[in-house]
Amino acid sequence: MSRVFVTRPIAESALAKLRSEVEVDLWAEPEVPPSHAELCARVVGVEGLLCLLTDPIDAEVIAAAEKLRVISNYAVGYDNIDVAAATQRGVMVCNTPGVLTETTADLAWALLTAAARRITEAERYLRAGRWRSWSPELLLGHDIHGRVLGIVGLGRIGRAVARRARGFGMRVLYHNPSPKPEVERELGVEYADLDTLLRESDFVSLHTPLTENTRHLIGARELALMKPTAVLVNTARGAVVDTEALVSALKERKIFAAGLDVYEGEPLPPGHPLLECDNVVLLPHIGSASVATRERMAHMAVENLIAGLKGERPPHLVNPEVLS
Repeated sequence: MSRVFVTRPIAESALAKLRSEVEVDLWAEPEVPPSHAELCARVVGVEGLLCLLTDPIDAEVIAAAEKLRVISNYAVGYDNIDVAAATQRGVMVCNTPGVLTETTADLAWALLTAAARRITEAERYLRAGRWRSWSPELLLGHDIHGRVLGIVGLGRIGRAVARRARGFGMRVLYHNPSPKPEVERELGVEYADLDTLLRESDFVSLHTPLTENTRHLIGARELALMKPTAVLVNTARGAVVDTEALVSALKERKIFAAGLDVYEGEPLPPGHPLLECDNVVLLPHIGSASVATRERMAHMAVENLIAGLKGERPPHLVNPEVLS
């Protein structure tokens, strides 16, 4: 029977399915991932690895797993995995696309709304006992309906966010590596270069994968192009935004607010400069955190792993060239 290492507890129904097929070594701590040294130690002798986006599966980890055949990532993005090193070793890499599209789009919209209308700031105000009366000037935010939404990255999640914008009567601009005429016709969105999008949008929502081309895609120059009333939302990857530049823009009120679910370093340490900003909504990377979505993600990751270990093509294979 094949042996696999699972780097964190996942839905019990998915674990039960996996245990019926293979021998499972489970990292039992739900909130703290294994260290890099622990990863290298625990993958020795395993044929399969089910990991999370918090696990750096680099060339060293892959080399330590001399019998490794399949890496199944419990995430859509796989920038935590050295896919080139895996491919060189003949190891299949899999992910869980599609399943979290609508759930993450819901959360992006929640962040957009919360930041625009100062929801978390207002709750802190109330809980602190500072609310004395209804007031015409109390905690004024910005309207969403009828405004301009800029979407950077028109993949599955970007398109889902665009669909939601139609209900708010918004004009939607998008920036993507290449225009998508068929989506423009379907959703009524307009292609724009990044600078134009940043200048014209009241809300900018990021939905691009993290690559060398998108690292710090939004920096000081880009933030300076945005309206002082604009809101930036990031549910993609933290490093798409230059954190230092964003903190400066928030503190100096160069933009109105931001809503963040992802960060360059996770978790945010105590005393991080973002925690000092009152005009940012901060969430602990919960974009896909609904009961139904996380359970489906777990089952997809398990299905990928089992298929690969059986010598079949996994349903969601990132590096199909490995099969040839």
